[in-house]
Amino acid sequence: MKTEHVLIIRFSALGDVAMTVPVVASLASQYPHVRFTVLSRGFAKAFFEDLAPNVGFMEADLKQEYRGVRGLNSLYRRLTAKHFTAIADLHNVLRSEYLRARFNLGRYKVQHINKHRLGKRRLVAASNKRLVQQPTSIQNYCDVFNKLGYPVTLTFKSIFGEGKGDLSLLPPSIGQKEARQLWLGIAPFAAHEGKIYPLPLMEEVIRQVTERRPDCRIFLFGGGEKEFETFAHWCNRFPQCTNASQQLHGLRQELILMSHLDLMLSMDSGNMHLASLTGTPVVSVWGATHPYAGFMGYNQNPDDAIQIDLPCRPCSIYGNKPCLRGDYACLQHITPDVIVQKLTAVYQRQQAAPGT
Repeated sequence: MKTEHVLIIRFSALGDVAMTVPVVASLASQYPHVRFTVLSRGFAKAFFEDLAPNVGFMEADLKQEYRGVRGLNSLYRRLTAKHFTAIADLHNVLRSEYLRARFNLGRYKVQHINKHRLGKRRLVAASNKRLVQQPTSIQNYCDVFNKLGYPVTLTFKSIFGEGKGDLSLLPPSIGQKEARQLWLGIAPFAAHEGKIYPLPLMEEVIRQVTERRPDCRIFLFGGGEKEFETFAHWCNRFPQCTNASQQLHGLRQELILMSHLDLMLSMDSGNMHLASLTGTPVVSVWGATHPYAGFMGYNQNPDDAIQIDLPCRPCSIYGNKPCLRGDYACLQHITPDVIVQKLTAVYQRQQAAPGT
C-alpha cells in the first residue's frame, strides 16, 4: 500500500503562513499515518520543525533559486522525487497555479484554496458595502483538506502543546516572570500605514499602562530601523520597556517569550498571529482593514478587536491603499483610554479564569 504523503504549499507573508499551523498540527494529530510536508519560505521552518513527528518542512526561494518558469520546473522535479500522493495549494497565486497545473498533468490529487475574492471586494467597496463576515483563512485552509479527503477538526491550542516555551533558552536579560507581574507585549507596527496606530497615541498607551502597573514589563516586537528608533525612545522614557526583537535571536525565541505574556497588543499584523500560536490573548487594533475579511488571529475573542465604525471602513483588505479621507480617522479616532480599558478588561478576565 502506497504511503500517503501530502504536500502543503503556502508562501507569502509571515501571518498567512502562521495561520496554517493550527490546521497542519490538527491534521498531523488526526492522521498520524499520513506524512505532511510544508513547502514555504525559510522563515517558516521555526513553525513546523518540531510541530509533530509526521510533519516535515521544505524551503524554497521563489525569487532567487526557483525564479521564473525554468525555476518552477526545477522545483517541480524536486517535489516529484518526494512521491507525494496529494497536493494542497493554500496559496493560489500565479506561481502555485503553475505548479498545480504540472501536478494535475501528472495526475496527482490536487486541491486549492478559495479566497472568496468577490465577498472581500464587496466588503471594501466605496459604495454599497456588504459588511458580511467572510470565511476565515483558517477555514479556507480546512476546506482544501476536506476536498482532498482529510476532513479536519481544529484541536490546536499552542505551538508549545499544553505548556509554554522554555524561558531558559532566552538571553538572561529577559529574566524570569515574578508572581502576579504583568508581562505585556506590544507590536505597534504593520506592513502598511493603514494598519498602524499613531505612534504618539501608542506612547500614551504605554504611559498609562506603566502608571497603573509600575511593576509591569512591556516587551516591544518589531524589526527594522524605524522600529528600533521608536523602541529606543520608548525604552529610554519608560524603564519597564524592553526591545524584545533586538535581544532575541530568531522567530523561535520570539514565540517562546510570547507564550509567557499575559497579553499582546498588536495591529492587524503578523505578530497578532504569532501570539495566537502560543495561546496568548491578543488585543488587536484595526484601522483600514476589518476582521470580517477573515484574518483575525486563531482562537482570539472577536470582542478583543478594537475598531470604530466609519462609512468608508473597511477600505482595504490588506491596508495597502491610501486613505480616502486623507486623515486615517479609523485609527486617529481610537483614544488611548479605550485601548488601556480593553487591556485591563482582558487581563482581569484572564486572571479570573480557572487555573490562573
